[in-house]
Amino acid sequence: MLDKMRNIGIMAHIDAGKTTTTERILFYTGKIHRIGEIDDGQATMDWMAQEQERGITIQSAATTTYWRNYQINIIDTPGHVDFTAEVERSLRVLDGAIAVICAVGCVQPQTETVWKQADEYKVPRICFVNKMDRIGADFFSAMKDVHDKFGCATVALQIPIGAGADFEGVIDLLSMKEIRWDVESDGENMIISDIDASRLSAAQEWKERLIDEIASHNDEIAELFLSGEEIPLETLKKEIRRLVIAHELVPFLCGASRRNIGVQPLIDAVVDYLPAPDEVPPAVGLHVKKEEQMKIPCNPAGTPLGLVFKIQYDREAGSLCYVRMYSGKIKAGEQIYNVGKKKRERVNRILRMHSNKSEPMDSVSAGDIAVFIGLKMAQTGDTIGSEGFPVLLEHMHFPEPVISVAVEPSALSERDKLKETLEILSKEDPTFTYREDEETGQLIISGMGELHLEVLVTRMLEDFKVEARVGAPQVTYRESVTAAADHTERFEKVIGGKENAACVTLHIEPREQGSGNKYDCLIKKGTVPDEILEAVRSSIEGCFSAGIKYGYPCTDISVTLTDIVYDETTATPFAFSACAAAAFDAVCEKAKPELLEPVMNVDIISPKEFVGDAMSQITQRGGIIQSMESKQSGDIVHAQAPMAKMFGFSTNLRSVTQGRASFSMEFSHFQIKAGGLDSLF
Repeated sequence: MLDKMRNIGIMAHIDAGKTTTTERILFYTGKIHRIGEIDDGQATMDWMAQEQERGITIQSAATTTYWRNYQINIIDTPGHVDFTAEVERSLRVLDGAIAVICAVGCVQPQTETVWKQADEYKVPRICFVNKMDRIGADFFSAMKDVHDKFGCATVALQIPIGAGADFEGVIDLLSMKEIRWDVESDGENMIISDIDASRLSAAQEWKERLIDEIASHNDEIAELFLSGEEIPLETLKKEIRRLVIAHELVPFLCGASRRNIGVQPLIDAVVDYLPAPDEVPPAVGLHVKKEEQMKIPCNPAGTPLGLVFKIQYDREAGSLCYVRMYSGKIKAGEQIYNVGKKKRERVNRILRMHSNKSEPMDSVSAGDIAVFIGLKMAQTGDTIGSEGFPVLLEHMHFPEPVISVAVEPSALSERDKLKETLEILSKEDPTFTYREDEETGQLIISGMGELHLEVLVTRMLEDFKVEARVGAPQVTYRESVTAAADHTERFEKVIGGKENAACVTLHIEPREQGSGNKYDCLIKKGTVPDEILEAVRSSIEGCFSAGIKYGYPCTDISVTLTDIVYDETTATPFAFSACAAAAFDAVCEKAKPELLEPVMNVDIISPKEFVGDAMSQITQRGGIIQSMESKQSGDIVHAQAPMAKMFGFSTNLRSVTQGRASFSMEFSHFQIKAGGLDSLF
């Protein structure tokens, strides 16, 4: 039955109409019986109170529906850049995606981000140009924009009848028919007619372009095309499907989800052109014991193997673990093995999710997505399976948090509840972290942006009912070194009448930006006891997070243990641990330490008449304009600016553009802070 299954996601820039399109898909496939609108806070997939209030998607919701006897698992992902992790982990487990593109805005900044993520995970996609009923809508510009920006071959499977206020329906190029949607039945009934004579030549021209593109990949179709023979519809569909799955073609459809136009052909396209779970390349995993990579074919009869791609906390059921099965079958009540944590756990129940509602299942097989209840230790990115087949699926990589806020419980009795809540939230969201400040005793929470932290703090106070005070947002800095250095440190101390002595030599040097920290040991195994080497390694890795001068975590540093003087009469792991920590501090001092600040990519979308004011707002904050592009919907300014100067930018931008400009911001890199270490204090 794998060929009758599709795992798809809907991805786009914020406000392109993802959730609205998902609502229509659920309505036409009979999953819901009335259409919920985002503007009324009634959308099925936006079930969190905050999503309904803000009118945006925050958590990726999962649902299953059926169309033409095909099972479609849909994940509706957020479009806001602060929730990149939600998009990332959804794309990791999808087999295909619908990219929703605004007919007026075309390719917007966040569209580029999600498109690149989809490229990274090799997800085949089809495009749906939405909002064709808006003034300035242009289907062909949107298609050209995708082709120019991403360098992919694009073809139209439909062309619109009219645009803006005159948008009536679409011309289907494969069947060469006009399709309109009946208003009375909320677009459920489609009216199909022959193509009007005034539109026939344009339809024939676009059909020729479509066949020409397909023929360039298929000799059989090319021969039929050149000899003027009719190409069977099934042959064309089969070839389009093959090219989409091979990432050689991106087909385009269009409509206006809000007006219930164009959605049913989109669901047909999902079934016809996006891959089944066994048609995508097999997942790659690392065999823990053999230490070799292996491919995992999507086979329900194979050994059980699944990936936990999302954790959601439920007040009654505890942790809901969203699992994508890659191989085998897991039954409710069975014991499973968490490969990374080397622990056994029992799956108490398995649920098929429909947004925040659910129905129980007896088992889940390869290719499918379900929710497991009862896994207490599982975290996002964990692999679950059996002890006999310890394979770790590829880890997911998430960006580092760049903005922090101090949180204090309003009373001492609330402290444990606050810590428990932060533990739950950090388990749910890998880009949200918390730590205790050793000097002040405050709890510091960190996230991807102001909105991200605002949402998490609101959840903490309202959903978990924690009484706490929240400080103003602070930038998360990093420390690094800018030169290479060597240092030999000796440690001697008498503790409890016993002499403890150690001597280590460390070499330190900066690494490439964004490559993280690295520890190497040049000491030959066997010359020094393992517990001594382990004490040094553990001490250095602890120093990475403790910082150099100001307690900010280190980044992009390479430390190598080059020499060790060891006397078995006085050597203890404690002595070497303390010696390594002192050596780290000393060698960092020699290596010209610097404070690094986060720099953000900022994309501003502004009407043409306000673009100068918008640009001056970013340059006043130390930002650098990198490029600009002009579109019908307004100008897009691409810039980079230090995170520390971007607080309150939203209010200023709105005031100088009469509330008509918007912006999105995501982390780019860390750079040396102007003014050095002392400019902060």
